[in-house]
Amino acid sequence: MALDPLHQFEIRQIGTLALGQFELAVTNQAVWIMSSTAFLCALLVLAARPKALVPGRLQGMLEVTYGFVEEMVTSASGKAGMRFFPFVFTLFTFIAISNLSGMIPGSYTTTSQLTVTATFALIVFGMVWVVGFLTHGLKFLKLFAPSGVPLPLLFLLVPLEIISFFARPLTLSVRLMANMLAGHILLKVFAGFAVMMVGAMGFTGLATGLVPGVFLVALSALELFVALIQAYIFALLTCVYLNDALHMHH
Repeated sequence: MALDPLHQFEIRQIGTLALGQFELAVTNQAVWIMSSTAFLCALLVLAARPKALVPGRLQGMLEVTYGFVEEMVTSASGKAGMRFFPFVFTLFTFIAISNLSGMIPGSYTTTSQLTVTATFALIVFGMVWVVGFLTHGLKFLKLFAPSGVPLPLLFLLVPLEIISFFARPLTLSVRLMANMLAGHILLKVFAGFAVMMVGAMGFTGLATGLVPGVFLVALSALELFVALIQAYIFALLTCVYLNDALHMHH
């Protein structure tokens, strides 16, 4: 069971929380979501507190992250998109922290669950609809039927655009979940190979186990990179979708 690569994704109840006449199950997934939230809040508060002219490490990291997200928002959705900067910044940092915390041995990767990533995607999708209708009214529906297209082509284009638009939350959520799931399974498999070789072959296995061990280190570094890249891709696509709602570029 310890070497089962899928065991790390099992949701387990670790306690209950009494709320009056109701009992709320506390799972490892919920604990790590709350831990990531608390850690992110504490990190942002500590980093923003000094407000020094010459920033320290935490303040400097916060300023770099702020500038990075600001550049991402303005490049993808223009200056008008800056009204959504707090949302995109929160989304990016929370997903990044959740992805990175899943690399801690014995932790739980919350973004490996489709229910979590789908919730993020549906929030983004709902915001796109709200922003689109508040900005353009019913003209927002022209997103599915751009002007200037010949009428015969509309019968083909409109269904394709509708399918493409409503597939966005699915692709957004599955992309993040699949990358976290696949990466952690691969890490577990290589770690299992190294342990099995050492256990089965003794000293010879110790030398042989270095091969998957080296791959494990390289994969761990790659997985750290993927964790940040996936947070960036999720936030960037959020900005692109919000840009469609704001400007209806087609």
